[in-house]
Amino acid sequence: MKAEELSPLRKTVVGVQFLFVAFGSTVLVPLLIGLDPATALFTAGIGTFIFHLVTKGQVPIFLGSSFAFIAPIISASKQWGMSGSIAGIAGVALVYFVMSALIKWQGRKLIDRLFPPVVIGPVIILIGLSLSPSAVKMASENWVLAFIALISAILVLTFGRGLAKLVPVAIGIVVGYVVALCMGLVDLSAVEAAPWFALPSSVANFQVPQFALEPFVFMIPVAIAPVIEHIGDVYVVGAVAERDFVKSPGLHRTMLGDGLACLFASFVGGPPVTTYSEVTGAMQITHVTSPQVIRISAATAIVFSVMGKLAALLQSIPSAVLGGIMLLLFGTIATVGVQNLIHHKVNLNSTRNIIIISVTLTMGIGGAVLTFGSFSISGIGLSAVVGVLLNLLLPKEKKED
Repeated sequence: MKAEELSPLRKTVVGVQFLFVAFGSTVLVPLLIGLDPATALFTAGIGTFIFHLVTKGQVPIFLGSSFAFIAPIISASKQWGMSGSIAGIAGVALVYFVMSALIKWQGRKLIDRLFPPVVIGPVIILIGLSLSPSAVKMASENWVLAFIALISAILVLTFGRGLAKLVPVAIGIVVGYVVALCMGLVDLSAVEAAPWFALPSSVANFQVPQFALEPFVFMIPVAIAPVIEHIGDVYVVGAVAERDFVKSPGLHRTMLGDGLACLFASFVGGPPVTTYSEVTGAMQITHVTSPQVIRISAATAIVFSVMGKLAALLQSIPSAVLGGIMLLLFGTIATVGVQNLIHHKVNLNSTRNIIIISVTLTMGIGGAVLTFGSFSISGIGLSAVVGVLLNLLLPKEKKED
């Protein structure tokens, strides 16, 4: 849906809803690695604006904290401290910059050669399915709350009209939160103690990052997985928005935008950011794919990062409520992958294609891990690399479409 088809109120409401979808994951990453969640919201908002500036405001993508870096940052922090590890994220930005330059140099033919639909399709499916365990884990903390939130969103999505039709996720979260309050399952002590206004700690106490070669080099191979996931996400967003963002504004611009956002995060002490599949799932459900709405989400993230009580209130949303909503969202991402294979008429009678799809999905869902010394690659990154290699090495069949 185009921005001009929405009133300012509706754009604002949907934009805030999209942030609700990304909020849980965005603040969970810093909590797991020992950083300030408010800083993560701040870098997500600024990073998204940087991305939209580089991509000419055309691509409806929200950047949030990346789960791919949780284990590497924890490991690196034991050797170089948290400040050194975060500064090392500049190495990730370098990988994005190199990939952007290669794509700019070789053009779309490089992408078509390395990442054809038979590779991208199953990777998109994995993006959704790989997130499903976290959704189930969050929902399992209280299945009653999870199903209340999920059913509320489904009912609004199915029978809602007007403005309500655009905010099934927000309504599901609100209903789940109210029920949790009635059940006495919400701890509001943090909200009461929080100040009304507070800058994120890393911004308020800004110090020039101490860059060092060791963590910089350590983080470079870690970028392989999110870079490949980035490409898959751009295809997902393109499929949802029914536009070819690989062609215009170009994958080299989306890659550069993501890299600059990561570089900014490393400078202010925030976790690295990446394209967010959760928000893409929300766009698939609401059919709102306006970049203006995503920028409202980014602005809201920045506002939340400096409003102590509001940020604390959002953090008080029970994980089960968010998990219930994610049960719906992550599945919609997987269906986009299936639609991608169908749309490009990938021949599923081809032995070659069956091998590529089967091995990619099996390794991703099975959680395969490949380790070389201190470097390891797993999940979507490993599966995507395997899919690319199989596509390059397996001979094409003579009658293959």
